[in-house]
Amino acid sequence: MYVVREATDEEVEVLRALADYQFGLGVGAAVIPARPLLRVSRRTGRVRAVIDPVEGVVFTVRASTYTLVPTVLGATRLHRALPFPRLRCVVVNEVADEVVARRSTVFSRHVLLIDESLRPGDEVLVVDESDRLLCVGTLRLSPAEVMEFIRGAAIRVRACVVG
Repeated sequence: MYVVREATDEEVEVLRALADYQFGLGVGAAVIPARPLLRVSRRTGRVRAVIDPVEGVVFTVRASTYTLVPTVLGATRLHRALPFPRLRCVVVNEVADEVVARRSTVFSRHVLLIDESLRPGDEVLVVDESDRLLCVGTLRLSPAEVMEFIRGAAIRVRACVVG
């Protein structure tokens, strides 16, 4: 099904370029390890996950679009590498613990601030008012719609930081 092997120098460059394109210039070097392991499909030969040999899976690779999907570890690295408010959605502190416990959806009415450069379908970091990383997920609406609507799901949460 899958083969795990060490990445070549060329593959590391491609992954870093992909991260730069998707998350912002200069981010690739900060989030992709120097010598990552790759989970590769045995049938197609395509990369399915980027793994830090010490910490674990950093990103999975979406097969249909070949984009990086951050795990909690990848989201933590993105959070450290990007200045506020880049790639972030700020939720009110009153619901922050509930969002982590529920691990399913962030609703528009709970959003205080969102990065205006995001588009629907982009990966987003859910943070509280003090910029503490809570979850990572996929944006369902445009930032303008998130701020305007008082009903409806804004972000589909994929994983939350424990604790």
